[in-house]
Amino acid sequence: MFSIFKSDPSKKLRKEYDAKLEQGMQAQRKGDIKSYAMLSAEAEKNLE
Repeated sequence: MFSIFKSDPSKKLRKEYDAKLEQGMQAQRKGDIKSYAMLSAEAEKNLE
């Protein structure tokens, strides 16, 4: 009945995943490939 008020856990994970990828993209643009690789790996780990 009140399911519209419950947050969707998959939405939260997807939002965190997108944020990590965004941070990784910014690191890559700055030339910090090591941070890019770490952030991308962390994003993939959080998605699973």
